[in-house]
Amino acid sequence: MRLITNNNPMAGFGYLVKGLKWLTKAELRQFILIPFAINLVLYSTLLFLAYTYIDALIQHFIPDWLIWLNWIVWPLFFAGFFVIGFFTFTLIANLLAAPFYGALSAKTTRLVKTDSSFVKEPPVVKVVLAELGRARYLLLRALPLLVISVIPGINIVAPVLWGLFGAWAMAMEYFAYPLENAGILFAGQKQILSRYRLSTLSFGGLVMLGLTLPLLNILIAPAAVIGASLWAHDMDLSQPET
Repeated sequence: MRLITNNNPMAGFGYLVKGLKWLTKAELRQFILIPFAINLVLYSTLLFLAYTYIDALIQHFIPDWLIWLNWIVWPLFFAGFFVIGFFTFTLIANLLAAPFYGALSAKTTRLVKTDSSFVKEPPVVKVVLAELGRARYLLLRALPLLVISVIPGINIVAPVLWGLFGAWAMAMEYFAYPLENAGILFAGQKQILSRYRLSTLSFGGLVMLGLTLPLLNILIAPAAVIGASLWAHDMDLSQPET
C-alpha cells in the first residue's frame, strides 16, 4: 500500500519507519555494514568534541551585552552550533558512504520492482555535474544563514532557519540516491521534491532529528536511503503536478 497522499507530512514518517524495518533484510546487509561503521566513528567523534569544547565555544560567541539573558541565549546558541556541527559531520559521513548508499538504494528498488527499468545509472559526467549543482544550490543558501548566525540579536532566529534548511538539505541528500538511479539528476530532483514539499520536509526533519540522537544516528542514514528509495518508487516521477 502506498503511503503517499498528495503532500501529507505523515508520509515522511511512514517511509522512514519502513526504512528502519528494512534494515533487518538479509539482502541489504552487505550494503549496510560499512556505512554503520563510518557513522559509528564519525558521530562518536562529534559527541566527544561537543562534550569537550561546545561550552567554551558558545561562551566565546555570546556578546557581553547578552550575558544577562544567558539562560535564554545559551540554549539557542547550543542548538545553532549543534545543527552546524552535525550537518558538517553528516556531510562527511555521506561523502564517505555514498558508493554504498547508491548500491543500497539500487538493491532496495530491485526488491520492490521485478524489472530493472527503474534502475538505470546515468553517465558519470552528468552525475558529477549534478552533484556540483546541488552543492552550489545548498552553499548559496547556507552562506546567508552563516552571516545571520554571527549577527548579535538577529542570530536568535538562526537555529530555526538552520533547522528548516537542514530538513530540506537532508531530504535532497537521501532522495538523490534513488532519483539518480532512475536517471533523474539535480534539476529534476528539485522539481519532484518541490511537489511534495511538506512531506519531504517532514522526512528530512525526522532524519535530521534522528541523526542527533546517540545510537539511533548510526542506523538512521541507511534507513533514510531505504525509505527514500521505497518512496521514490511510489512517487510520480514523470507527470508534472496538476
